[in-house]
Amino acid sequence: MTRARPGIRLFCVVIAVLCVAAMTMAPAASAPRGDIWVRVDTETAVTEVWRGNERLLELDDIAFGRGGISDLHLRGDQTTPRGEYRITHFNPQSRFHRFIGINYPTLDHLDRARRRGDLSDRRYRMTLEKGLRDGRFPQDGVLGGHIGFHGIGDGDPDIHQAFHWTKGCIAMTNEQIETLQSLVDVGTPVVIE
Repeated sequence: MTRARPGIRLFCVVIAVLCVAAMTMAPAASAPRGDIWVRVDTETAVTEVWRGNERLLELDDIAFGRGGISDLHLRGDQTTPRGEYRITHFNPQSRFHRFIGINYPTLDHLDRARRRGDLSDRRYRMTLEKGLRDGRFPQDGVLGGHIGFHGIGDGDPDIHQAFHWTKGCIAMTNEQIETLQSLVDVGTPVVIE
């Protein structure tokens, strides 16, 4: 029996991960409402909810990661990652009042990390295989994870207003996160720019 060359095996894993990602991006049972999508403007600290080309809601005074905004969030750097995502889950029991998770990291982030040397070929393959097996990429690897939107919980509203304080998430008041959650579903597109 001959073994497949590593390049061919990696190619097969990548194709399989892409197929799983395409199937799980927005399951039919929890498709986004209409053409609803979320835009996060990191320059103006505003989160907007849109239906197609019509802005439905604007939430201001949003806080980001204390490490700033980046194209590639690495575990522990406390940056908020730019990119295109989908909402993956809701946690109404979060210590930050409510949490709306997004699918960070994506395959694009894994590829960038590999090209930059932040992710070895071996770790890249292992991450792809785990993503294929679990339906999403690990949240505790080199690229971190657990990125999304959340409230401030019992935190100080004055600190929220004055500082970017998160470890990479997008934070808003408890009332704002409730409003956002009422307009989105699993699968809703999110653009952080």
